Amino acid sequence: MRQGSSLTPMFRQYHALKRNHPDAILLFRMGDFYEMFHEDAKLASRVLELTLTARGKGSDNVVPMCGFPHHQLDNYTARLVRASHRVAICDQVEDPKKAQGLVRREVVRMVTPGTVNDPNIVDAKENIWMASLAAVGERLGAAFLDASTGELLAWEAPGEGDPWGALAERIGSFVPAEIVYPEGFCWSESFRRERGRRAVLTEADPYAFASESAARLLGQHFGVASLDGFGLRNRAAAIAAAGGLLSHVRETQHCELQHVHELRLHEPANHVLMDAATGRNLELIRSLRDDGREGSLLRAIDATVTSAGGRLLRRWLLAPLLDPERIRRRQDVVAELLDRPDRRHTAREQLKRVHDIERLLARAVSGTANARDLLGLRTSLERVPELTRTLDDLRAPLARDILDGIDPCADVAQRLAEGLVDEPPATLRDGGVIRDGFSPELDELRSILRDGKSFIASLEAKEREARGIASLKVRYNKVFGYFIEVTKANLHRVPEHYVRKQTIASGERYVTAELKEYESKVLHAQERAQELELSLFNDLRSGVAAEARRIKTVSGATARLDLLAALAEIAAQNNYCRPRVDDSNVLRIVGGRHPVVEQTLVDERFVPNDTNLAIDGRAIALLTGPNMGGKSTYLRQVALIVLMAQCGSFVPADEAEIGVVDRVFCRVGASDSLADGQSTFMVEMSETANILHNASTRSLLLLDEIGRGTATFDGLSIAWAVVEHLHALPGGAPRTLFATHYHELTELAVELSHVLNLRLAVREHGDRVIFLHRVEEGAADRSYGIQVARLAGVPEAVVRRAREVLDNLERDEYGRDGLPRRARRSSPGERRIEQPPLFGLFEPQRPPASEASKEDERATEVLTDLRRQVPDRLTPIDALQLLSKWKDLLDTSD
Repeated sequence: MRQGSSLTPMFRQYHALKRNHPDAILLFRMGDFYEMFHEDAKLASRVLELTLTARGKGSDNVVPMCGFPHHQLDNYTARLVRASHRVAICDQVEDPKKAQGLVRREVVRMVTPGTVNDPNIVDAKENIWMASLAAVGERLGAAFLDASTGELLAWEAPGEGDPWGALAERIGSFVPAEIVYPEGFCWSESFRRERGRRAVLTEADPYAFASESAARLLGQHFGVASLDGFGLRNRAAAIAAAGGLLSHVRETQHCELQHVHELRLHEPANHVLMDAATGRNLELIRSLRDDGREGSLLRAIDATVTSAGGRLLRRWLLAPLLDPERIRRRQDVVAELLDRPDRRHTAREQLKRVHDIERLLARAVSGTANARDLLGLRTSLERVPELTRTLDDLRAPLARDILDGIDPCADVAQRLAEGLVDEPPATLRDGGVIRDGFSPELDELRSILRDGKSFIASLEAKEREARGIASLKVRYNKVFGYFIEVTKANLHRVPEHYVRKQTIASGERYVTAELKEYESKVLHAQERAQELELSLFNDLRSGVAAEARRIKTVSGATARLDLLAALAEIAAQNNYCRPRVDDSNVLRIVGGRHPVVEQTLVDERFVPNDTNLAIDGRAIALLTGPNMGGKSTYLRQVALIVLMAQCGSFVPADEAEIGVVDRVFCRVGASDSLADGQSTFMVEMSETANILHNASTRSLLLLDEIGRGTATFDGLSIAWAVVEHLHALPGGAPRTLFATHYHELTELAVELSHVLNLRLAVREHGDRVIFLHRVEEGAADRSYGIQVARLAGVPEAVVRRAREVLDNLERDEYGRDGLPRRARRSSPGERRIEQPPLFGLFEPQRPPASEASKEDERATEVLTDLRRQVPDRLTPIDALQLLSKWKDLLDTSD
């Protein structure tokens, strides 16, 4: 079977198709089954848990084989795609009854992680992006397509800077399931390695990615003579990527992609930029804990009731606006719906009955929609007129633009209502999909089939009476068709015109000329009815695809109305306020709350906090305070409030005034990249470097514990220098929240005019501490790490020893020579280990231990007295007297 002429005709056909799809698992239709052979069978049997058998057993050419019934295609295809495999579906494309010789087969569809539209695979509220890459000269381009919704975007790397870095940032923001690239594409190896771990890489025909052929294809598809109207003038790399991607998907899906009716230029400069690390650290879409939705901002504020509305919210969160006017237009709609709860609630109830129009349309375009899909589309379109009537008195300009632009596609809904039954079966093979009265020919055939049952009943009664055989029966099976069955005891009554067909244990089976004639009529009617019903359904489906542009517009309008109503609902439920967003550099939040954390608290109330940056020129806030005090929560809540505001949402605060930010950087938490040989500290420094290179005056920076991954003095030095660098940025310091345990940094608030100190308040009771989670102005002098260790369950002996070491370090932190000392044990008889010289032979002579101890006691006494003083209450003469007292005490010699 494997070599040349020894192959059977079927295997020659199989191998010819497999050669055209070497990287896909070929599902080869054979009768009522899909079969897989050779390596495909071995792989699929493991993934699908199918029994691996063989074809040609007992011969020298045994071929591994496995398969499944054809009606389980969607289920098994979904499992293969979830395992990141490409699937080529090969069907019989001619009627086996009419075929001359071997039935002709073709690959009718490719299913890949980037082109899947099966609802069993696709997350209803997430886009499934497929990306493409292209290069024209020195320029890099990319395109992004969600084949399940029809969204197509093109992007080109800016001329200056690192194009691969910019491309990595764009790919990271879309997180495509599949990346298509032309054969011979010159990759950056580090980029290819990183992307290959996160997406399926697919090589494609390079001709489609040539800028000229790509531009021609795009022009033909969108019916335009020039692509300038899409913003693609002089963007050859973006055109090449978009045209190549569209060509590849059309070829693999074997359809014209009518639902892809718009090409948009993806211009990140119009939106807030966030790198992948920032989005991950802020937990915008996924929780850091388990990479799930629970615990993310998206989950906390997603009150949408349609799948398309949920996907739109996700896109808004990942690309907030920079234009205050566009932000205010969204806010106006949210405000009006917030003030009209009756309208809001009614509209949301109506929207709950709207299915995923975008994805139902995509299935219709690809030819995979079944009758229930079209029914869902019909009922969704029928809901649109009542929705527009409910919201027709809204006056916000954006709401009017949406409502006035809605075409409910009543003709499409009417056609589907006339053609489809109200409760169609899941599959087409059993018929019963087309409504009576839609097709006169089908009605006639169905009448024949219905009358056939009464004819058989009357024939059976007539023959019983004529032959005197009460047990005579007229029956049917697929092998013999219709026949008359007579028991052995009545065989002598059988007339001569009965033609014996089969002998059975209980008697004989016969046919008559009359029965054969009617059988031919009924079976022809059955076969013709099935063919006609399938043809009528395909016409309905094609009619829907032909109206893709109109239907897609309806979907976009209902998604936006759903999202705006959902934002109003969330604002009402959680007491959000409308933020004032403008072009200033102010960031003022009164009573701000973390939108996720406050929803998780059950027995306690979230403590709100204020934020005031850049109001008096002080844009950099150094935040100190205890572990578990809430520093990271506070940092994240400020960023989330800003992003929500620039999406057009109301925010969790009493008041908010936000000057738009162009980029958000969040360096919070510890992570490593062992696969790339990067330690936790290396990743931290790489992210810090990215921030310092790209932050502008209008950026928002959230920095948590910069420098903590190395030696204390190294880390302190780096953190110090980072603050100074940000302070000196041309145009002014960016708005920055810098959380740290390096209390020495608080001195920068005295030295640098744009820096202020904030701290997390605590209350102490003996050895215990109460975290108040309240941010106030000023600097903290302790981190309370030992108290946190106790709360975490660290053994008491370790806690006691840690406190003793801390006391020694705080008392002996620096000697008079300026050198740090190790913590000593106070237990009698234990030998103290002296600190080795930090500067080798150049260490100054240290005083004897007894002298040092007395000096330390005097220094401790001075420090204790100093801490008790309140500088604002001291007169100048009081201060001079204290200074003289402390100097005398420190200068006292034995």
